[in-house]
Amino acid sequence: MNLPNQITIIRIGFIPIFMLIFLYPFQWGPPIDVFGTEVPVNHAVAGIIFAIAAGTDWLDGYIARSRNLISNFGKFLDPLADKLLVTAALLSLIEVGFLPAWIAVVILSREFAVTGMRLVAAAEGKVIAASPLGKGKTLFQMLAVFFLMVHNAPFDALGLPIAMVLMGIALILTVFSGIDYFVKNKHVFNDV
Repeated sequence: MNLPNQITIIRIGFIPIFMLIFLYPFQWGPPIDVFGTEVPVNHAVAGIIFAIAAGTDWLDGYIARSRNLISNFGKFLDPLADKLLVTAALLSLIEVGFLPAWIAVVILSREFAVTGMRLVAAAEGKVIAASPLGKGKTLFQMLAVFFLMVHNAPFDALGLPIAMVLMGIALILTVFSGIDYFVKNKHVFNDV
């Protein structure tokens, strides 16, 4: 197994770790003061682990492209790891009441729809690559999830709900990138 795929598997391995730390009420001392925002220690640690996991998404792609290590297994595993990471984070945020469930439903519905289209295309030997809109959607989702996990620090002290602003942008990009995928790849469903 090449290095990018190993990194992708490590990203998947981070998922149960950050979920356990974020959701279990560990008593690791008083909350951390981040520029006027009190963040429970377990939420800060989980947020850092999530950020590292999200960062590996960029790292494995960079290594794969720069060293010509792109593989079919990587094309399958990388987006799967992204979806597992985001799904786990969204469900965790709903569990603690930090995110309305309807937002997760919109995001996950789009993910299932695009993934289904990709599977149909793959069955015909075609690969639907990630679009710039899709990559932007993923970036804003990751940033929004991180700031939700760390209680909007340090922007909470400024009265700026940056996490929900980023989630709003992610939601818009989610819808538009989903429409974009279906419009540009409508040939996949020519037999409808």
